[in-house]
Amino acid sequence: MSWSQAEIMALAGKAARGAGAPPGQAAQFGKAAAVHLARGRSATELEHALSALPTGPIMSCAVEIERILMMAAGTDEISVGIDPQTPLGLLESYLDALPFDVGITEVAPNSLRLTRGDASSKTQRPPERISGCDSLIAQMTDLAAKTFVPESDASRRAGAGAGLSDND
Repeated sequence: MSWSQAEIMALAGKAARGAGAPPGQAAQFGKAAAVHLARGRSATELEHALSALPTGPIMSCAVEIERILMMAAGTDEISVGIDPQTPLGLLESYLDALPFDVGITEVAPNSLRLTRGDASSKTQRPPERISGCDSLIAQMTDLAAKTFVPESDASRRAGAGAGLSDND
């Protein structure tokens, strides 16, 4: 089966929420996961990142991305700390998901030096469909299901689903 980048982004974000990530970090992970798979990077890195929640690379990358966003305000170069357990491919996907170009100029054991690039280089055409990540999709589907409200009369009375009358 194949998936669009939008489907991957939504499912990955829901999966991160189901695994314990706060909404902001889950949304960032969703964007990064879609970019990650679109660039042909390893689905295993995403599986491990989801398994590490509520700690791990999803949380540490989100914190560093906030610092990197300062670059949008005009800073051309920044050093950021990284968790040594964070796969470089996953971090690159977070950087690729940013609205401006960021290049890694130096890699040290616990830090990176990043340089802001030319914004025009961000125009890469996404693939038509993403496939070959069935194990990751299964994991994300299971985690996303944890965000659902349990089916019951009480939950329907409280507004879940279509409520008590479904007349669409």
